[in-house]
Amino acid sequence: MTNTPSSSALDGLDDGALAERLADASRRITTELRKVIVGQDAVVEQALIALFAGGNCLLVGVPGLAKTLLIHSLSRALDLRFSRIQFTPDLMPSDVTGTDMITDDPETGRRKLAFLPGPIFANVVLADEINRTPPKTQAALLEAMQERRVTVQGKTYPLEPPFFVFATQNPIELEGTYPLPEAQLDRFMFEVLLDYLPEEEEVAVVQATTTVPPEAINPVVSRDEILAFQRL
Repeated sequence: MTNTPSSSALDGLDDGALAERLADASRRITTELRKVIVGQDAVVEQALIALFAGGNCLLVGVPGLAKTLLIHSLSRALDLRFSRIQFTPDLMPSDVTGTDMITDDPETGRRKLAFLPGPIFANVVLADEINRTPPKTQAALLEAMQERRVTVQGKTYPLEPPFFVFATQNPIELEGTYPLPEAQLDRFMFEVLLDYLPEEEEVAVVQATTTVPPEAINPVVSRDEILAFQRL
């Protein structure tokens, strides 16, 4: 857990003081990310903008550019619940949202339907290779990304704020993929393009990944801080 101010303390700050705290939080997160991420300054900046503005982010790049590592590391720097969904052609909507399951009631001994939440019920959701699953499953994210809620079997379940979807996509391998429709692209605040690093940064990556293990990433920003930054 992070040693950060409580919600009431943050609510008492004026906009100027809160903006300063936001800038400090950005520096703290970036410092943690630099333990494992080399370069990609513009990508990190846009991911943080989406985070503080309450938006979703689509990262597009070829394999090996640390898309998944970046989002996973970002989630570790936040004191939030994280889940990862690996999108595949056989993934079903219920694998994302959750479904009603038949369970035994220990008090009455009778069977009943109970909702089993899916991985979408988290604060930070990594939708890995989102274009590898059919549109029907992609659509399972639409309500969550726009309305911050999930409807299953006619019943609506709210998602705990803050809620973010960070999706990754490989732009060069098109066989067996399903390009995102415009309706779903509109749910993303940014489409961030990742490119290869300069030669000196590639060397730094090799040196960092073939010597000692990377430092552990510590949570440095709390849920209350993020909610306050979004209100600002």
